[in-house]
Amino acid sequence: MRLHAIDKNCSGCGTCRLACAVTNFREINPARSLLRIEARFPAPGDYRIHLCDQCGECADQCPEGAIALEAGAYIVDPDRCTGCLICVDVCPRGVMFTHPQSDIPVKCTLCGECVQTCPRHAIEWVSDTDKDHIHTSEVA
Repeated sequence: MRLHAIDKNCSGCGTCRLACAVTNFREINPARSLLRIEARFPAPGDYRIHLCDQCGECADQCPEGAIALEAGAYIVDPDRCTGCLICVDVCPRGVMFTHPQSDIPVKCTLCGECVQTCPRHAIEWVSDTDKDHIHTSEVA
């Protein structure tokens, strides 16, 4: 299973980001979220959701082998990571990043809280083999 964004359903409310931050960092701080919502102004109400598609590019390029596939998600091992940030640079979706509180990169863990909490169903689970949802983000 993987996450799939339906941009046309996104209102930019940030509920998904808040749920992500609470689940993954135990903080009520959407800035800590492991996904991004891009407001595409000047068009009002036009948002693009940026999600990790678990492509594995980060793991392939990590010189320390600090990123491994666990239960369908690539997870960063903070004990092995040296903070070189090569994974951040090579991420094709721009969803591997660091937070000011840490030098260790972070990314989506596929916890699914964004799916559960989005009031407009802008993020959903899809099968890895679902050919109708090849891209992680639909352009409205």
